[in-house]
Amino acid sequence: MDNPRIHTKEREETFYSCVFADRSFVFFVTHNVMHQATTLSRRKLASFVAATILNPITRTLNLRIDNPQDNDNREPLSGKDFRFAIVASRWNDSLVTRLVDGALQALKEAAVGDDSIEIYRVPGAFEISLCALKAAESGKFDAVICLGVIIRGDTPHFDFIAATTAHGITDAALKTGVPLLFGVITADNINQATARAGAKQDNKGYEAAVAAVEVANLYKKSFR
Repeated sequence: MDNPRIHTKEREETFYSCVFADRSFVFFVTHNVMHQATTLSRRKLASFVAATILNPITRTLNLRIDNPQDNDNREPLSGKDFRFAIVASRWNDSLVTRLVDGALQALKEAAVGDDSIEIYRVPGAFEISLCALKAAESGKFDAVICLGVIIRGDTPHFDFIAATTAHGITDAALKTGVPLLFGVITADNINQATARAGAKQDNKGYEAAVAAVEVANLYKKSFR
């Protein structure tokens, strides 16, 4: 562990996040244990903490502050009067296919007919934004749903692709005025990506399609 730092605070329990062997562990340390830890060498500190922490936290934390049930009292929105495009990458296809299926399920639940949905598959996430731009410029769609999966590797490639994809989709929406929904998973590992390609609200494709129906209704009501 490089340059471990321990910050002394005048309270009984202090929350720390340490990284050992490329894995993050979150734990509580009492004031007494913290005091003892400051006297240990780097190697001893690593061993001490490894023995103290029995179960690393590996589950995916839900960062939403609401639940789907919180919106149950809202009137369901219909998408039957709208047309939607789905632009999805083929890279990490086993996961992207789940996102496409999730999006189709959400659109079906919103009464969107099969003839009102067009699916475009592109090689990778980098190609999503241009295809989405062309779909939006065609004037045939009320919203474009962008789906892909980008998983961090050992090089900075992930950062460039993730940032470029996000900026490209945003720029295309601003240029055309057509809603482009961001359903691209950007994950540190396969487990994080899989957790976001689950069912219903745990599926970024489903989530993006629900948002697409909502904004299509909003824009029709407010701006047309």
